[in-house]
Order: sequence, then C-alpha cells, then structure tokens
Amino acid sequence: MYTFSSKLKVFSIVLIIVGLLGIGYSFISAPKTTADVEKILEAESHGHHGSHDAHAHGANDAAAHAEHEEHLNHVLHQLQNKPWAAFYVAALFFMLISLGVLAFYAIQNVAQAGWSPVLFRVMQGITAYLPVGSLIFFLLLVLSAFHFNHLFVWMDPELVNPDSPKFDKLINGKKGYLNEWFWLIRAAIFIIGWNLYRYFSRKNCLAQDEASDNTFYKKNFNISAGFLVFFIVTESIMSWDWIMSVDPHWFSTLFGWYVFASFFVSGITVIAMVTLYLKSKGYLEYVNTSHIHDLAKFMFGISVFWTYLWFSQFMLIWYSNIPEEVTYFVTRIEQYNLPFFGMIVMNFIFPFLILINTDFKRITWILVMAGIVILLGHYVDFFNMIMPATVGDRWFIGVAEISSLLFFLGLFILVVFTALSKAPLLPKRNPFIEESKHFHY
Repeated sequence: MYTFSSKLKVFSIVLIIVGLLGIGYSFISAPKTTADVEKILEAESHGHHGSHDAHAHGANDAAAHAEHEEHLNHVLHQLQNKPWAAFYVAALFFMLISLGVLAFYAIQNVAQAGWSPVLFRVMQGITAYLPVGSLIFFLLLVLSAFHFNHLFVWMDPELVNPDSPKFDKLINGKKGYLNEWFWLIRAAIFIIGWNLYRYFSRKNCLAQDEASDNTFYKKNFNISAGFLVFFIVTESIMSWDWIMSVDPHWFSTLFGWYVFASFFVSGITVIAMVTLYLKSKGYLEYVNTSHIHDLAKFMFGISVFWTYLWFSQFMLIWYSNIPEEVTYFVTRIEQYNLPFFGMIVMNFIFPFLILINTDFKRITWILVMAGIVILLGHYVDFFNMIMPATVGDRWFIGVAEISSLLFFLGLFILVVFTALSKAPLLPKRNPFIEESKHFHY
C-alpha cells in the first residue's frame, strides 16, 4: 500500500492556499468601472491620451466620444474577464488531464493489453480527480450561464434580439443549439456519464482482486467498450461547447480531434510522471524500464499526432484564406505571437528531438524534463484557445494565471495521492497481471 507522505500533503495544501489567495487578489484588483480602465490606459500611454481630455463639441466630437466610451466598455469587459478566463483555462486543463487518463485506461481494458495492468491503479488514482475537477468546472459553467462573467459572447441576449443594434444573424441562427439551458444540460450529461464509468470501472477492478473468477474483469471490458463510444461523441461536442463556442463565428471540423490529442498526451505524460515518482519512493516493484519506455513512446507518438492535427487545421484555413475562418489565426499570430509559436516548440520540436531517442525514453530525469515541457506546452495550447476571444490583446501571464495553475495543481496532487493511498497499487487478480509483471522486449 502507498502512504501519502506528509511533506507532499503539506506541499499540495500550500499550493492550494497560495493559489486561492492569488485568485482572490486577481478578482478584487480587476477594474470595476470605465473610470478605472481610463486610468489603466492613461498609465499605459504615460499620460499621452490625446483626445481623452477634450470635451465633445459638434457631431464629429460626439461620435468620437461615443466611440471612446464603447472602447472603454470593451476593455473593461476584457479586464474583468481576465481572472475568470485564467481560472477557466486551469480548471478545464486539469479536468481534461484526468479525462485523458480515463480514456487511456478504457483503451487498455478494451485492447486487453498485456503490458499495462501494473499501471492500472496509478491511472485510477489520477482519474480520482475527475469528480472533484468536473464539479468545480460545472459550477463555473453555471456561473457563466447566469451571466456572472462574459466568457461566452453568444450568451448576450442582445445578439439574438432582432430589434437590437447588436443583433447577430450568425449567432441567432445557432440559438437552437447555443442557448444556456441546452448547453448546461449537455454538460451535465457528459460529466455524469464520464464519472459513472470512472466509479464503476474502479469498483469492478477492486472487486476483481477478491473474486474467484473473471466476472468483474469481463464487466469492466464491456463497460469500457461502451464508455469509449460515449466518450468519442461527447468529447467532440464538449470541445465545441466549452472551447470553440468562445469564438461563435469560427468553426473547425477537426477541432474535436485536436483538443483530444492535446489533453490525451497530457494525461499519458502525467501517468508517466506519477509512475516515476512512486517508483523513486520504492513502490511499484513490478514496473520496469520497459513499461516506462512504452509510456514514453505514447508521449512521443501522440505529440506527433497533435502536431499533424495542428498543422492540418492551420494550413488548410490559412491557405484557403476565407476571411471569417482565417481571422482566428490572424488574431493569434498578431496578438499572441509568443505563446502561439512557442507551444509548437514545446509540444512538438522539443519532445520530438528528445523522445525520438530510444535510450532517452528510459532515463528518468530526461522523461521528467520532457514531461514538464509537454504539460506546460499544452496548458499554453488551451490558453491560446480561450484567451483571444475572452481577453483579446489584454493578455499576459500574471497573478491570475499563475495562482489558478497553483491552486489546481495543489488540488490535483492532494486528490490523486490521497486516492492512491486507498487501495493496493497492484491489481493482483487481473487476468493479464503476470504478463504485465514480466513485460520485457
């Protein structure tokens, strides 16, 4: 049995507390009025605000004043969105890591893989974060639906009101699908479905340890096959609902796969890193360098798969140059140049050059280094998906982003390692456990 070390527990609690303090500060310090925004803009331009101090006289000046007020309101929304968006990106990222691990675990069950059963309890420990993470995330969706923030522009009722000057024909055409109640009902169905599979698959796996036959193993095989069908449909819709809809005018038919590749490789990376940590503490005696090598191969392979999807999506949209489609990438290249191109280095070039070497796939410090870069790179990927539509050019990695990451990292460590300490780390009655124990190639 694994024992959750007091040092790691204290470390995770400190991360949670520091994160909460930073999140609180980022919300409190966000501007409340357009007057606050005016001061921020003046400070940025070092007092050279030109027409700001001129009082309107005549039609042109009145129009300029109205335009200026509209700009102030726009920036106010962006800066008020910033702590919400930072929290949203971190909440989504960590929840999807546990979902990616759950999908990987289901695939191992359905494939009847012989190499991986010694890692099953590690995977189950990581998926223990899913109930906690998905509950926090669902509450965030509810707050969005009830207009506590402006993350989803399509939720503005003015956009679907034909009498409003803000009426948007495209968003109005999507209101049968993009409306708050249907959106929340879909989210509830997805989250409940994922958590039900997580609950019953773990229950069956633990019951199999005490069983005299393979009944519970067969049950797990069947529900894993059903879950994968459910997952592949809900994952695509989830990526449209929770990520793509922040840009409701833009769409990509490849987007569901692209999001899946991003959190799937992140999940596999976390399995590798937790396994290496437990191994370094003297646990997981049957996990050998061949198991680690296999995990590293998945990290390498899915990183290449992610790059293929990223390039396919980018190249076709960029080359076709249709204004309403290409705007998505123009915004990111112009306003998010460093994170946009930086994530390609972090998610493809770096892991490709490091993990293509067979020997490197078995060296702990190299894998940990590659894993940290991959996880940070995919956080930046989600940052790039959400931030341009929610905060525009007002982005920077500040207190809101760092404290949100620290909070969810602390919570993730606390939940995962608590779950790992609740059951033996070896599923001893799995039919493939002996093959897994002696896995070498």
